[in-house]
Amino acid sequence: MKPAESFTDEEREAMKERAKEAKRGKADGEADCLAKIAEMEGSDKQIAERIHQLVKEHAPELKAKTWYGMPAYANAAGKGVCFFQSAGKFKVRYATLGFNEDARLDEGTMWPSAYALTGLGDAEERAIAALIRKAVG
Repeated sequence: MKPAESFTDEEREAMKERAKEAKRGKADGEADCLAKIAEMEGSDKQIAERIHQLVKEHAPELKAKTWYGMPAYANAAGKGVCFFQSAGKFKVRYATLGFNEDARLDEGTMWPSAYALTGLGDAEERAIAALIRKAVG
């Protein structure tokens, strides 16, 4: 199998999105992020909108941007701290809230860095808010 054949159409599209993001540089990340959220449908859109609000509320120092065509949030150094991946983008069962290596979530020698989401209730929102605060802590 050739390397190009090992990627799905969705993965190739995400790589193209990343190349576009790199060319744009420090464009209006907030507008780009909100535009990607607006393209989503159903529960993906609802979850992404709420995560965006939670990041703004609990870690206002993070700057919205896109990363591989997904909503993401970066620290002052421009390093991605967390991101949201919609289920619809890759045609999978659940959306993902993920944290990159610059997130300060370390606990001992093993800790989760991504969370599957099929919906958000009060308990999930509280847990996500706590994770976001800890990630920038």
